[in-house]
Amino acid sequence: MNEEKILELEKIINKDYKNIAGLIVLKDGKTLYENYFNGCTANSKLHIYSVTKSIISILIGIAIDKGHIKSVDTKVLDFFPDYIVKKREKVIQKITLKDLLTMTAPYKYRFNPYIKYFTSDDFVKFSLDLLGGKDDIGKFRYAPLIGPDIFSGILVKATGKPLLDFAKENLFEPLGITVADNITFNSKEEQLDFNKSTNISGWVSDSKGINTGGWGLTLSATDMAKIGQLYLNDGIWNGKQIVSKTWIEESTKEHSRWDKLNIPYGYLWWISEDNDLGYSAMGDGGNTIFVNKDKKW
Repeated sequence: MNEEKILELEKIINKDYKNIAGLIVLKDGKTLYENYFNGCTANSKLHIYSVTKSIISILIGIAIDKGHIKSVDTKVLDFFPDYIVKKREKVIQKITLKDLLTMTAPYKYRFNPYIKYFTSDDFVKFSLDLLGGKDDIGKFRYAPLIGPDIFSGILVKATGKPLLDFAKENLFEPLGITVADNITFNSKEEQLDFNKSTNISGWVSDSKGINTGGWGLTLSATDMAKIGQLYLNDGIWNGKQIVSKTWIEESTKEHSRWDKLNIPYGYLWWISEDNDLGYSAMGDGGNTIFVNKDKKW
């Protein structure tokens, strides 16, 4: 890498980007650049916000690979047979995992009811209660928080294990990633502190112990780089197939599109306008895993 351009980049980061904790560039499996900023180190763990969604996508793929989930065409309510559907609620009965993965499932709310969501003791049921409505299936509608938690409930139902346990066994531990424990909040202040923290390892859960699906996971820059490298390796890590190449290819191609911003979307991954440019896991605050298959980085 060009040393002069690196120094120029670091100067810009130190001056204008106080939110950047770390930056790692890998190519052909080798580290070309790694540095940390704003008091952070290689050990710093940060809230990765919506990058959590792409981690959920990986876990859904692993669950399908292992036979816990039949396919993305499975109906959402098949995993919740005790859920009571209200009268004249027909749309929700047709929604599939693929509809959720591609953000083409309809919801009943116009504006995200964040306060009611955060004060709910059951994020999955809260999301199910708002799934469906009068809109048709198939129109892209990005669900930041309220909705992705349904995947957490699905994974628990399908695998018979707490989501974090399943993730540790099948993704985190094989990659040498540490995610310590479930995290719960007793106040708004605790959650705000969590968002700013650089030293908490874990995954947020509701009071029932179900982990969040659209936010709430903390990882280090190195952890995120490993996830990107796993996808570059077609799902193989240290000679072991962690997630199938088939799932990676299917989940990182365009299935829907956010017309408002003209951005293609896969299965909880953002796709570059030209597929040759790659795909990304993106979260609020600048959290990003970017993969370019052609250039091997």
